[in-house]
Amino acid sequence: MIKLKEVNNIFTMAIFKDNPIFRQILGICSALAVTNLMLNSLVMGIGLVFVTSFSSLTVSIIRSYIPKHIRMMVQTLIISGYVIIVDIILKAYYPTMSEALGPYVGLIITNCIIMGRCESFAQNNSPLPSFLDGIATGVGYTIVLLTIAFFRELLGFGTLFGFQVVGSWWPNWIFMIMPPGAFFMLAILIWVSNSLVPKPDEDKLSPAAAKVGGVN
Repeated sequence: MIKLKEVNNIFTMAIFKDNPIFRQILGICSALAVTNLMLNSLVMGIGLVFVTSFSSLTVSIIRSYIPKHIRMMVQTLIISGYVIIVDIILKAYYPTMSEALGPYVGLIITNCIIMGRCESFAQNNSPLPSFLDGIATGVGYTIVLLTIAFFRELLGFGTLFGFQVVGSWWPNWIFMIMPPGAFFMLAILIWVSNSLVPKPDEDKLSPAAAKVGGVN
């Protein structure tokens, strides 16, 4: 049975101390491509939470049965299966969003965040901690996407989730909805986060904590 302290350590590491985007600099393509609108970012984040959590859970359950020399191939197959589920659901129930996200849903398969958690965490931990780690990693990713999208959509369109929040007096910053605006916001976020959030010190972790929430 997983302890509350271990759960707290998993979420703290994944969301703040070892966030996949501003700490590990992973998943940058989608962070730059879909963050012009908050709704797009939210849907992409939910999709990644689903894929990461269930991929980690599946890998953890069958890790003892996967030959080491093909484990990366098996992990990719598992990830692609869950990505296909997300893609089918979007195309069936939310076709406009599926079209808006375009190829970036399919590119979740090659997202280093998911593969990294499967390989470094799920491959070495039991199913429940692995599932929670997948959720926490996806949440950390989603928070960063929504933060970037908040400023890009607000400054670029004057809206949030498609709703107008500023009057006609606001001059939309076209720069913010273009690719350079995404790079600009991501750079600021990484700078601020690295200045405010202390980096994880593996030497200070206990052996049990390092196993559950260790640095990758």
